[in-house]
Amino acid sequence: MHQDITPRDKQLLFWASFISLLAAGVGFVFRVMVLGDWQAEFNLTGAEVGRIFGASLWPIAVTMIFFSLILDKVGYKPSIYCAFVLQALGGVLTFLADSPDTLYWAAICAGLGHGIVEAVINPVCASIYYKEKSKIMNILHAAWPAGIVVGGVLMLVPGLNTLSWNIQALWILIPVLMYGIMFIKPKFPVDERVLNKVPYSGMLKEVGFFGASLASFLLFYELYRVFVGDFQNLIWLSLGAGVVIGAAFGIYTKSLGKPLYFLLCLLMIPLATTELGTDAWIKELMTPTMGKMAGWAIIASAFIMMILRFQAGVLTRRFSPPTILVISSIFSFLGLMALSVSSGAAVWGAFFLYAVGQTFYWPTVLGFVAERFPKGGALTLNTVTAIGLLAVGIIGTPILGAFSDNHTVKNVKSVSEDIHAAAKTDASFFGATYESIDRGLAVELAAGKGLDDELQGAINNASRQSLRTTAISFPLVMFFAFGLISLYYRSKGGYKPIELHRETTED
Repeated sequence: MHQDITPRDKQLLFWASFISLLAAGVGFVFRVMVLGDWQAEFNLTGAEVGRIFGASLWPIAVTMIFFSLILDKVGYKPSIYCAFVLQALGGVLTFLADSPDTLYWAAICAGLGHGIVEAVINPVCASIYYKEKSKIMNILHAAWPAGIVVGGVLMLVPGLNTLSWNIQALWILIPVLMYGIMFIKPKFPVDERVLNKVPYSGMLKEVGFFGASLASFLLFYELYRVFVGDFQNLIWLSLGAGVVIGAAFGIYTKSLGKPLYFLLCLLMIPLATTELGTDAWIKELMTPTMGKMAGWAIIASAFIMMILRFQAGVLTRRFSPPTILVISSIFSFLGLMALSVSSGAAVWGAFFLYAVGQTFYWPTVLGFVAERFPKGGALTLNTVTAIGLLAVGIIGTPILGAFSDNHTVKNVKSVSEDIHAAAKTDASFFGATYESIDRGLAVELAAGKGLDDELQGAINNASRQSLRTTAISFPLVMFFAFGLISLYYRSKGGYKPIELHRETTED
């Protein structure tokens, strides 16, 4: 019970979707590479630079969820051209920018456009390749690392790397214009849920109280922090708001939501933290091996991910999505543990393990959700991604920061009790206060005592110890969680995707 889409239209839709996500990757790596230039040129603080960069991230979740709710009414093609206009505007504004405010609004446009892109392309590709969703989600999401590779090479290759950041912003427009042209002709599919006559209320029921509460909690926290400001008890206010909004959603839909879907949403917190939250430390660890060329480490990781995602069919033919996620967790654990103890050329081997581990996480979860919750249509697919994106900034990054602070305090104390006593300071984690170290002051005090090398070694070792703690905290949690899910399906006779037309016929 699926509409006829010509093979040509399928291919054109898929590759246009691929290029649209690649465009977002190019924009992301551009901003990563030029943040230092913006800070120097406009005399910005670290917090101000972070605000501009963050403005390209939090809007993704907003438009992903919002457009998932209205795609049926608005349609795929008008939605993707909203994304086209916003991403093009983001690139043009960045090219013309002569102030931090313009850069901020350019980043907002880029983030809003990226969110709409994902809101559209995930259900489009799941609908036209409904027999191989896990495979196609992995191949589609090879576009993100492909964008990082393409954009990173353009930013770093000799000759082009001397161009001003304004000129380099124009790289963003090339893939944006490409997908804008590619989407003109092909016929878009009707969403799989709509085609099989699953009502709108049926889509909402898949998310229910639990899913809506988690998504609302994270969205409320992020939007309040951006537009009003942060304060000590914001996490608890946000939790309360999430429960209230989720309860209203649950009463309206008369549904608690699917327990497995809610579990997958929760698992996006350690998954997103493992995949995205550790990248800054990876670059830091690669610096002793590559020096100033350490920026290429990001490109190397993205290249490995891109190649492996294109080969995802080899895995999806042999293993179910939960089993693939178990395998990914093993590689992540081994890679992070190896990075925490490796040095010199051995870092490359550990780095490869780490890159393999993070490759299949995100798209395999999307394939899993598409195969097991097709009644949820665009909403279940895009909400799980939005939760991951929000969680890594709200929960994952602070946890990683707390790990780093904890190890730094212990290591500085082992170098010098006096430096520790003078440089210790307070930090907070979701309203709880803990001890941290003013690293700038500690370095200054160490220089006066002739302990420069010892202190720097202690700080570097803290980063390695944090990777070890991360490996134990997150990949192992996912290993056991996805392992239990895999065993559950085995006890039921094996994992099988839900074929929506058969399910709705039975209903």
